Amino acid sequence: MRVSSSMIYNQGVAGIEQTQQSQAQLQQQISSGLRVNAPSVDPVAAAAVLNLQQSQSINTQYTTNAGTAQAQLGFEDNALSNLTTLLQTVNTQAVSAGNGVMSNSDRTSLAAQLQQSYQQLLSIANSTDGNGQYLFAGYNATAAPFNETAPGSVAYSGDAGQRQVQIGTASAVTIGDSGNAVFRDIKNGNGSFVAAAGGGNTGSGVISPGTVTAPAKWNVPGNSQNFSIKFYVDNTQTPPVTSYDIVDNASSKSLLTGAAAGGGPYLRTYTPGAAISLATQSPPDTNPTPFDYGASVSISGAPSSGDTFSVNASSNQDIFSTLHGLITTLQNGSSGTATSNANYQNSLNAAMSNIGNALNSVLTTRASVGARMNQVTAAQTTAQNLGLQYTQNISGLQDVNITQAISSLNQQQITLQAAEQSFVKITSLNLFSLL
Repeated sequence: MRVSSSMIYNQGVAGIEQTQQSQAQLQQQISSGLRVNAPSVDPVAAAAVLNLQQSQSINTQYTTNAGTAQAQLGFEDNALSNLTTLLQTVNTQAVSAGNGVMSNSDRTSLAAQLQQSYQQLLSIANSTDGNGQYLFAGYNATAAPFNETAPGSVAYSGDAGQRQVQIGTASAVTIGDSGNAVFRDIKNGNGSFVAAAGGGNTGSGVISPGTVTAPAKWNVPGNSQNFSIKFYVDNTQTPPVTSYDIVDNASSKSLLTGAAAGGGPYLRTYTPGAAISLATQSPPDTNPTPFDYGASVSISGAPSSGDTFSVNASSNQDIFSTLHGLITTLQNGSSGTATSNANYQNSLNAAMSNIGNALNSVLTTRASVGARMNQVTAAQTTAQNLGLQYTQNISGLQDVNITQAISSLNQQQITLQAAEQSFVKITSLNLFSLL
């Protein structure tokens, strides 16, 4: 094959240009620190890097979301902490209000202190986060959720929504609790039923909150959860004998006899402080249909004939009305008679029971918030580790090995010099130099 001079020139120039191009690419890799500066350098690696960068961007957003959620939950936990302290203080003050040596003046003074607690309670209920969003308003977080319409009556203008934040591919966390759940949906009484004294009682009977020992029996469909305990004092006996009946208000029948409720004397004899069981006691009960609602109460003091005490299913009662009820009880005080003292103690016992329920509800919510904060912390740790892995994988695909690149650059430099020198020698050869 004949090799022309133009072919020698073209091949020489092409070789030099290719070496210069490789050298320029190495210089760019060294200066940028990246092996893959363009998809054409390594199409497969470039595509993998793009996918990893997209995943890393999403992971970064999850990390940002987790930080927002952690801050939001921190605001709520702080508000609930303040609410817990307030309710614990109120509970202590309610216990002290039961001290028999406390005068009405002392009770009025204590009521004034509790009025300040009531205002603080409203302030906590309308707490905001760092952006002015109300913590306990549900989705409607731009307006104050709680507004007092009358003393002790507070309207809720929020909703039951719970805002959520996505903190992982398949993980979302609730960052708020509605005001209904925290301040309003609280069972009164002992949580299952409310034991209360009748408003027209003239004796000195004081009823306990009562207990449910068998929830399944209390919640059986046939239980009306609406009872009255009626008393009768037989003064014809010496000493007088007090007896009681338990009436199912839904049917107006005695649970003890199965017949329509009537006047005394009744089958069961009253013993102060002894358990009054909502279950058949035979004897003395004569009802052919036995009953057992898994609950009991106790009454102390001396009920009068005609005095009644109710046992009704618990309902929701907000913290505001509970605290206001306690304030009212203290303001009313007691006239000092046995009946007045009993009325005062019954009202005080009811308030303390409801405050205890509110405190337990708040503590349950705080525990939930703490669990969610732990969930966010775990998500942050996972996102941090995943982000590090993404960075390492991207680096392995696109970052240049500086040592190897510099060595290759030196090699290319030597190759380029050799190519240039050989090109000069080859192109200098011609027949005319032999003449």
